Amino acid sequence: MESRPDIFDRARRARHRDRMLPNFADHDFLHRAMLDELLDRLTDVQRDLPEVLLIGCPDGSARAALEAMGKRVACADPGFLAAKATGGVQADEDALPFADDSFDLVIACGTLDSVNDLPGALILMRRVLRPDGLMLAAFTGAGSVPRLKSALLAAEGDRPGQHVHPQVDVRSAGDLLSRAGFTMPVADGDVLSVRYGDIVRLMHDLRGMGAGNILATQPPALTRDVLMRAAAHFAAAADPDGRTAEQMAIIYLSGWKPDPSQAAPAKRGSATVSLAAALKGKE
Repeated sequence: MESRPDIFDRARRARHRDRMLPNFADHDFLHRAMLDELLDRLTDVQRDLPEVLLIGCPDGSARAALEAMGKRVACADPGFLAAKATGGVQADEDALPFADDSFDLVIACGTLDSVNDLPGALILMRRVLRPDGLMLAAFTGAGSVPRLKSALLAAEGDRPGQHVHPQVDVRSAGDLLSRAGFTMPVADGDVLSVRYGDIVRLMHDLRGMGAGNILATQPPALTRDVLMRAAAHFAAAADPDGRTAEQMAIIYLSGWKPDPSQAAPAKRGSATVSLAAALKGKE
């Protein structure tokens, strides 16, 4: 099989994850929003799911919350220091080093937007689950940082560089879940709005949460003149109070590993009463 070139630089991805750790608490609002929603959805699941693989561990909060639920948690993170701090392993999601049928629950929080092989990552996450195990994930998707994109595009003119990562939309993410072999797949989204006084603060937040550019092919560095023009475009979109509303589009995924005990739709043609007859009976 021919291997496709990586979209993202794996080593740079790990370095960005490690670099963000010391001051992550100052820029963790997006991670918190995703984690809170995933944990809230987990409370609606009427299953024990005791053995958990947690992917994305920039701090110990997710692990602590899951252990407070009585779960046993193994951690994995693309960054070496993040994995080490939580007693986990460094791994990319499309190269998970775990045996098949090892966990009852896999949670991936905030990392799948920058994995090179998202379909492959979802397949591996299904494989490491035990039958009837659950996968929950959250990551930023298409529609994120539109003000930043617009400002950079306007500032660079006819030859813009790709400074923002390609992003998956909700529909495509749902299709990937089904193709990866999950049953009862669900993909939905939410938008988090954050208001900034200037574009520099937004860029500082993105860097602080490990969301800097990690494309394998790096665009030309932004010059001072380009940054100044981008800042002006960003400021022109501000509300009367001088702050510009930026958006973070979040995709949430859930799916179950197939198991014979799961309910399945009836086979086509197995009905004993026709639709026409049923409708006629209601007249």
